[in-house]
Amino acid sequence: MEFDILNNKLNENDIRALNPLVLAFIGDAVYEVFVRTHLIEENKDMSAHKLHVKTVSFVKANAQSQIMKQIMDSVTEEEMAIFKRGRNSKSATVPKNANVQDYRMATGFEALIGYLYLMERKNRLNEIMSFIFKHSN
Repeated sequence: MEFDILNNKLNENDIRALNPLVLAFIGDAVYEVFVRTHLIEENKDMSAHKLHVKTVSFVKANAQSQIMKQIMDSVTEEEMAIFKRGRNSKSATVPKNANVQDYRMATGFEALIGYLYLMERKNRLNEIMSFIFKHSN
């Protein structure tokens, strides 16, 4: 799956300077679109409700935390720095259905996805998403 809507609207310095919670904000949306698109491709006849339930299993904090633990060894130094900035950011709240450690790991993961998206690193995003979907079954 490819996106071509940014077309260099933000430069690299602007992206690197963004608050990590802003990176996580866009990363959350991008990740959910990838997941939903993948699930539709794999389950064309599934009801919207069942697709939603499957989507939640990918996007909940615990699942994102587990994914990050699985890909941790394959991220670059730059990606790890972005992840850590997101993980260490203090958000105002933690959802009641997630523990703090999982929520912070998930925020770091979302920051990484947002960063890669804004930097237009499509190949790397596709590598990570392919890994996730390959190991989710």
